[in-house]
Amino acid sequence: MTKITPFLWFDSQAMDAANFYLSVFPNSRITEVLHYPEGSPGNAGQVMTVGVELDGNAFTLFNGGPLYKFTYATSFYIHCSTQDQIDYFWEKLSENGQKIECGWLMDRFGVPSMADCT
Repeated sequence: MTKITPFLWFDSQAMDAANFYLSVFPNSRITEVLHYPEGSPGNAGQVMTVGVELDGNAFTLFNGGPLYKFTYATSFYIHCSTQDQIDYFWEKLSENGQKIECGWLMDRFGVPSMADCT
């Protein structure tokens, strides 16, 4: 079990984001889906959290409402070994998002990323 798991706060798109990231990163899967119960701050039955493994790395995606937005202070840094890998992640992650510069991009959910050779 991972002792520290990055926790990403979405407005209401956690499941959509999970499915998108699963389509981009190999060796990925949904590990758990929890729904808001009756009497909770969220709408009963709505997806609350989605546990995912993205290429073996655990993340929790949370539907917490529009209180917070992503910034470059927290982002995906994708370690690549070839330019082809960099190009793949640049194209896939920026689809319906925004290509910035110098490898930076913002995906369709507002999560910033950078792919680079390490």
